[in-house]
Amino acid sequence: MRIFAANPTSIMKKIYHLGTCSTCARILKEIDAEKNGFELQDIKTEPMTADQIDEMAKMSGSHESLFSRRAMKYKSMGLKDKKLTEKDYRQLILDEYTFLKRPVIIIDDQIFVGNAAATIEAVKKAL
Repeated sequence: MRIFAANPTSIMKKIYHLGTCSTCARILKEIDAEKNGFELQDIKTEPMTADQIDEMAKMSGSHESLFSRRAMKYKSMGLKDKKLTEKDYRQLILDEYTFLKRPVIIIDDQIFVGNAAATIEAVKKAL
């Protein structure tokens, strides 16, 4: 089953977020996610599937574009000193939800990754 297959009669809106993240909570409130009909997936309590990660990577251009180097484990696992491949990024995100740069917001065929102000402004314009 493809999670991101758009229904031709409705707009696909989904947000991958971390429920315990105050930045994610602020952004969900700022874009009024509930009122705007987003499906929410808390990646800690509802782990992402390989298909979901692959679809996000396809939309964003790479698994690396979804990868957060801010995650505490990035430094503690010594990953900053390693040359990571696309396969590595994919597996790390699959194994450890904290490696997903969040939130990931999908509106139809558009994807918005991360919490930069410009990214959130682009989300607001897309709505």
